Amino acid sequence: MRDRPLRFCMITTFYPPYNFGGDGIFVHHLSNELAQRGHQVEVIHCIDAYHLLARQTPANIYENHPNVTVHGLKSPFGVLSPLATHQTGFPLFKSVRIKQILDKGFDVIHFHNISLLGPKILEYGQGVKLYTMHEYWLVCPTHTLFRFNRAPCTRPYCFLCGLAYKRPPQWWRYFGVLEATVKHVDAFIAPSRISLYKHQQMGLNVPIVHLPNFVPLTGVALPTSNPPAGKAPEGRYFLFVGRLEILKGLQTILHVFCHYHKAQLLIAGTGSYEPRLQQLAGGSTNIRFLGHVSGQQLQLLYRQAIAVIYPAINFQGFPQQPRGAGAPLVIMEAFSQQTPVIVRNLGRIPELIEQTGGGHVYSTEQELLAAMDRLLTDPSHRRELGLRGYRAFQENWTAEAHLERYFALIEEIAANRAALSLNKLLSPDLKIRAAGTHRDSRE
Repeated sequence: MRDRPLRFCMITTFYPPYNFGGDGIFVHHLSNELAQRGHQVEVIHCIDAYHLLARQTPANIYENHPNVTVHGLKSPFGVLSPLATHQTGFPLFKSVRIKQILDKGFDVIHFHNISLLGPKILEYGQGVKLYTMHEYWLVCPTHTLFRFNRAPCTRPYCFLCGLAYKRPPQWWRYFGVLEATVKHVDAFIAPSRISLYKHQQMGLNVPIVHLPNFVPLTGVALPTSNPPAGKAPEGRYFLFVGRLEILKGLQTILHVFCHYHKAQLLIAGTGSYEPRLQQLAGGSTNIRFLGHVSGQQLQLLYRQAIAVIYPAINFQGFPQQPRGAGAPLVIMEAFSQQTPVIVRNLGRIPELIEQTGGGHVYSTEQELLAAMDRLLTDPSHRRELGLRGYRAFQENWTAEAHLERYFALIEEIAANRAALSLNKLLSPDLKIRAAGTHRDSRE
């Protein structure tokens, strides 16, 4: 199938520039990589959902390949539309338009974050159906499996936890809607083994395959090329990239940089925990909050950083997870720019750093400071770690590596469907022949 143009439909709540995190960015990467290879891609996303959460117009600009058609859905009811979907599980006020688009016919319908499009949308359309589990929305109303916004969730307290996050209960979750609609999906894709493990542990009984995400090489600075265009930050700095939420662990390192004057800490991202983080930073001139950064400017930030610090305290850093749990997007992006990482010694992420040789691991504040000092004072050491990470990126997290397995999965599903259809067609004939043989033997 990969040798002929296919028609893909990507369905996601958020798509750049109407997005907040890595899920929308990945859909943009995947759509455009497929388009560059001659495939036709249409994207369905919900502008109303973005405005419900952001309440502003996005400032960033994202370009799409000519083979990518984007359908940004709006309803006359505005933000009431995603609110209604959140409560009912149906894509209310947008259902007709979505069905009109899907009626064009697609070879592959690929669902991503459908939290504010609703689980009933999984029943729409024909074709091979895939679902990438970017977060834990299928088994967690808050997406994060971070109970009461305090610690990783090992036992569900969904009703009370939702109230702690100030979110109303989703009553459709208690009436078997999700259990019925997931049966319409051929395969669920887990970007990491911990995602696969946690979804199964939390009771999701569906076919799941592990397929790591990727960072596209387009625009990525190669070892012998110049860095991306843009204005480089002044001075030496370490970098944090991610949503500003408790589970990302940024609050655990801010006090270090309040008293560390050898380099700055630059923070790229936004989130609900940002006001509290600003308070913890205490107005320190050594800590800079950059807000949302994307595209080539983010690449430049990665490229020029001494190292990326990854202090997460969520399941990516949780002790009970399978080996080979995969790399978070931030680490992949750092490695793509030949930038080493410094990670908290929790879970399997340190194992990843040991395997790739692309950074340092810290358990204590003293070890964090020692790693930072080593990378600051020894440029050759930093360069060597960066090149090791880059080699790991080339081997594991390029678009080519991802799409090879992606198309193999699609072809396997299509072949299984064809075999099943053939069996159904042959069954009546085989029954007649079997009945005739039985009659002849009696005669």
